Amino acid sequence: MKAPQSKSRKTVRLLNTLAACLILAALLGACQPASTPAPPTATPAPTLTYTPLPTATITLTPTPADTATPEVTSTPAQIELIGAGEIVNCGNPGYGITANLLAQFPGATIFTAGDNSNVIGTPNEFKKCFGPTWGRFLASIHPAVGDHEYYNKGAKAYFDYFGAAAGTPGQGWYSYDLGGWHIIVLNSQCAQIGGCQAGSAQEKWLKDDLAAHPAHCSMAVWHIPRYNLSLAQGLPFLDDIWNDLYKAGVELVVNAHHYYYARYAPMDLSGKVDDARGMREFIVGTGGAPLDKRNWTCSRNCQAFEHDTLGLLKLTLHPDGYDWAFVPEPGKTFNDAGSGTCH
Repeated sequence: MKAPQSKSRKTVRLLNTLAACLILAALLGACQPASTPAPPTATPAPTLTYTPLPTATITLTPTPADTATPEVTSTPAQIELIGAGEIVNCGNPGYGITANLLAQFPGATIFTAGDNSNVIGTPNEFKKCFGPTWGRFLASIHPAVGDHEYYNKGAKAYFDYFGAAAGTPGQGWYSYDLGGWHIIVLNSQCAQIGGCQAGSAQEKWLKDDLAAHPAHCSMAVWHIPRYNLSLAQGLPFLDDIWNDLYKAGVELVVNAHHYYYARYAPMDLSGKVDDARGMREFIVGTGGAPLDKRNWTCSRNCQAFEHDTLGLLKLTLHPDGYDWAFVPEPGKTFNDAGSGTCH
């Protein structure tokens, strides 16, 4: 009877073991026979077709904080101002020669220093002689009136021809700005306009204009010069105008009236050399009328002189100074050139 009992016990133990395994298998799966599971049936991966994107050029614009602002280097502005006085004498071809010189400087601003019509200033002289020559550049001209224009009563033909560019008829003074420079045009026919002395209409206007335009660089243009080769002490009726300009720090004075070219050293109120604050005077009576070929002497403050060559004075105006050069008629060799600084 022992044998059956032993077999029964083994059976119980086996059943217990099997039950334990089933429990563990349910919990951990540890009682399953070790085997390599069959891989799951995979869905074949789709074939991908890659189309490259178009090549693009990308420009990156940095913000101001990314890069420093480069320093800008510019060429200082400079302006050409060119001209003369004593221009048209209908019986002399000189004004055509100087008009051709003007044509060599397209874009330049043109001044005249009076006696635009050097005979008697009639409408016919302006129309038939000045018009076809210097008048080709009329839109660029800032004129000054001379004594010959007043041979025609009230300089009427002059004011009619130049219009608003000549200032108010009966006055003839005005100013304009050019490349940072302030340029004043005056009427030296003082007897025709009530005088040029202190308190006169023109002198009061001049003081007001200078006060209203305190430019670093400035110049004045009129017809009769204060100083000339035959009168070194100066013309007294222009003293007050000269003094006003000097006190305001004006650099240059350009005149004509005499039929030659002359350049003076910078001068003070009394006509003494003043390199620090003086005004440099030019006489440019070489615009086309017959020249005065007497035996002149360049004395006192005169630094250059020529009376055998027609030509123009060319001023190159810079923000802080100026260059000058005499432009002679073809075939002549006289030259005068230099530079100066603003006060």
